[in-house]
Amino acid sequence: MKDIEIRLLTSIDDMNIMQQVEETVWSMPPIPVHQTYTANHNGGIYLGAFIDKELIGFLNSFPGYDPKTKKAYLCSHMMGILPEHRHRGLGRILKLKQAKIAKEMGYEMITWTFDPLESRNAYLNIHKLGATGAIYLQDHYGSLNDSLNQGLPTDRIIIKWDITKEHQVHKPELDENKVLLRQAANQEPVLTEAYQDDLAPGVWFVEIPEDFQTMKKDNFELAKNWRYQVREVFEKLFALGYQATNILRIPEKNQSYYVFSLNNEEE
Repeated sequence: MKDIEIRLLTSIDDMNIMQQVEETVWSMPPIPVHQTYTANHNGGIYLGAFIDKELIGFLNSFPGYDPKTKKAYLCSHMMGILPEHRHRGLGRILKLKQAKIAKEMGYEMITWTFDPLESRNAYLNIHKLGATGAIYLQDHYGSLNDSLNQGLPTDRIIIKWDITKEHQVHKPELDENKVLLRQAANQEPVLTEAYQDDLAPGVWFVEIPEDFQTMKKDNFELAKNWRYQVREVFEKLFALGYQATNILRIPEKNQSYYVFSLNNEEE
């Protein structure tokens, strides 16, 4: 693999190049340059990944503010990587570089949203980085006509990444008796007998499709069923005070599970 250079994007030219990658990844009009340039120079962090001076991926963010805590945080808005350069760990490299710079600037928290049905994103965000999720947003962005979201409600979860703490990556053990939602042999989402009105304190597992985008292309109605079923289960768990604290992947079985626990403690 060729050497990848990660550097800050700061100039108008950088913003224009980032637009080109954005259009390629999402197949929709990009964010205006005047907006990205302004956010970048007012507390934002814009990073680019280059091979031989060609931009192959980017990560952008801007400052946010929590009126409850009266603290600023970094809102990580968009990460785009060209298709031919995915699945090589570039997302994690960009996020770790973002966290390093954010800490140097005085930030303590980074937040962002992502589609809970995107298993690879979930694995990076929650398992590898150590962010946690406890807020579910129904159809957060409304109707989007880009290549990844077209036709389905844009449900998201908000995750928070405390960059002041060291994250110890560990693989949880699956407890079949604690699975609330699983994928049947026909790929349909099925609630288990463990899914009750009152859930006992402890750790719970929720299975999601391993490749949601392929499922959406092959069977749109099936993908829609997953959207609404996952929404129901996640909203219930979050309402009971649970957080999404880890992701368990079992590659040999093409399985991915969210791990939910109380108080960010896995038992």
